[in-house]
Amino acid sequence: MADVPPAQGQGTKQRWRYDEIVIIVGAGIIGLSCAWRLAQKSIPVTVLEAGRAAREASWAGAGMLAPGGEIESDNEAARLAVRSLAAFAAFVTELQAESGIAIDFQQDGAVELAFTEQEAAALEQKAKVQAGLGIPSVPIARDGALYARFYPEDALVNPRDVTAALRVACERRGVQFLEDTPVLGLLDDGTVQIAAGTLQADEVLVTTGAWTTALLPQAGVLPVRGHLISYGTIARQFAGILRHGHTYLLQRDTGEFLAGATREEVGFNRSLDPAAISDLQARAETLLPSLTGLDLKEYWNGFRPGIAGDIPWIGRIRGRISGAFGHYRNGILLAPETARIIAELLA
Repeated sequence: MADVPPAQGQGTKQRWRYDEIVIIVGAGIIGLSCAWRLAQKSIPVTVLEAGRAAREASWAGAGMLAPGGEIESDNEAARLAVRSLAAFAAFVTELQAESGIAIDFQQDGAVELAFTEQEAAALEQKAKVQAGLGIPSVPIARDGALYARFYPEDALVNPRDVTAALRVACERRGVQFLEDTPVLGLLDDGTVQIAAGTLQADEVLVTTGAWTTALLPQAGVLPVRGHLISYGTIARQFAGILRHGHTYLLQRDTGEFLAGATREEVGFNRSLDPAAISDLQARAETLLPSLTGLDLKEYWNGFRPGIAGDIPWIGRIRGRISGAFGHYRNGILLAPETARIIAELLA
C-alpha cells in the first residue's frame, strides 16, 4: 500500500495512488463496520473522517436495537432491521474477541406502554404487522398503564463501546485512518478530493450520515437533531427498554440511566435547547415516576441522517462510488447487516 499523504497544509499538492483499495468516507459506526468486514476479506481500506472517528451520531445515540419500537409497516428497511438484530449478538461476540474490548450488550427485551384506548389499538395493530415479519411480542399487565406489550428480542448496546472496539479491530487488520480530513469532492472514477490533493481508489464508499447531501446532493439526506439526557449512575430500575411513543428509557450495565429522545428539524444547529431538555425530562418522569426529584447529570444532542421513506441507501450509486447512508434512528441496529451487504458488494 502506498504511503499516507502528508497532513493538510504540508508539502505540495500531488496525486497519491492507493492500489486496489477501498476508501471509506465517514467513520461512524456504519463506516467502521464496513471497514472491519472489508479488512477481514484482506481488502486494503483507508477511512477518511472530517473530524474525529465516531464522534457524531454514533457517539450521541442511546443504542436501542429495537425493531419492536420502530417498525410499523412491511418494507425493506423493516426486513433489514430484523436480519440485523438477529446477527447482532454474534457481531458483538466476534468484535469483542478481535478487539479485546468489552461491549455492553443486553438482550432483555422491551416493554411498550399505552395509556389510552387509541394507543392500545395502535399497539395491537402494529404487533400484527410485526408478527408477519417475525418480530414476536405478547401483551402483559403493567401497573399504571391501560395496555402494555413485551418484545422479548429487543435489545440495547452501548454504541461507544462498539465504535471503540471497531476502531481497534480495524487497526489490527491494517485499516488506515485519516481524521480531520474533510472530503471536498468525488469523481466517478474513484478520485477523492481533499485539501492536500487527491486520492485514488478502486472503490469509494460514502458513509457520512447526516452530512451526506453535502457530498452527494442527490442523496436527499437531512439532519434531524435529537436530544438525550442522563440521570447518571443510579440503582437498577428495570431490565431492557421501557417506552411510550417516542419516549424511551434504558440503563447501561454501569448503572447510567438514559432517556430519549426529541426530534427537531433545525439543520446543523448544535445548540442545546433547554425547552427540549425539560420536555424530555418531564416525559421520562411521567413514564417512570421514581426518576422524579433526581438531577440530570448530562444532556447532549446529535444529528440523525433522515431520508425519504426512512429506507436507507445501501449499494452502488454510480461508477466506482457506493453508499451506505440514511439509517435515521437505526444506524446502530443496522450496522451488522449493512456491513455484510457492503462487504459482499465491494469484495
